[in-house]
Amino acid sequence: MCRHLAHVGPTPVTLASLLTEPSHSLLVQSYAPVDMRGGGTVNADGFGAGWYVCDLLGYSTEDHARTALYRRDDPMWTDASFLDLARAVETTALVAAVRSATVGMPVSTAACAPFRGEAGGSTWLFSHNGVVRGWPHSMADLAATLPALDLLTLDAATDSALLWALLRARITAGKDPADAVAGVVTDALAAAPGSRLNLLLGDGEQVVATAVDHALSYRAWPDGGVTVASEPLDDDPAWTPVPDGCLLVARPGEGHDPPHVTVAAL
Repeated sequence: MCRHLAHVGPTPVTLASLLTEPSHSLLVQSYAPVDMRGGGTVNADGFGAGWYVCDLLGYSTEDHARTALYRRDDPMWTDASFLDLARAVETTALVAAVRSATVGMPVSTAACAPFRGEAGGSTWLFSHNGVVRGWPHSMADLAATLPALDLLTLDAATDSALLWALLRARITAGKDPADAVAGVVTDALAAAPGSRLNLLLGDGEQVVATAVDHALSYRAWPDGGVTVASEPLDDDPAWTPVPDGCLLVARPGEGHDPPHVTVAAL
């Protein structure tokens, strides 16, 4: 079922501080997840991390399109180069995921989240934790609403890649990102009831996420940052679970103000 994580904040942090160093980091969740809900036992079918690039003088607030993406189709724990890189790279915003591929879907680098793309004047990073029931037949009508070029250039032949294309098209058409995410989830559930649709979207300035038949939590940090994750990264009680069937929108605070987090029913 995959595990994923997003962070946004005013202060640069290393990738390792979220992805590899905590006691229940995304690295640990790749081989010892707690809450897979019957969707496999490990997340060994690839991983990825996308982040917004800091310049030498600090984070650029004028050019959020500068992103970096690292994806592999093997387990995170086997990639010593990434584990080393994660200690050196700093960012104020990232999206990362470890993958457990649904039976019948390809295991490839292109199928690993996060997916990256331009829409509505921003560069977005996207991840999906879950499964679309009845794939691909259940999503045929929704897929038909996309331009042929969008279908021909899907990152991979997976439910997650199609959800990303649907979401990107709506943001490009002018939809507010939170409304676009909610609309894609609502339409996908109507087409494929019982689907698990934890979506995670970020543009360097905000995180939009859903909890639909899978676990999600968030934590506010003293500097005004906020982390959203499938599973808490440690045992700290500061982690807050997101109720099932809800949409979360998070933006960082400024000047050590608390982050702005809203959670509402879809």
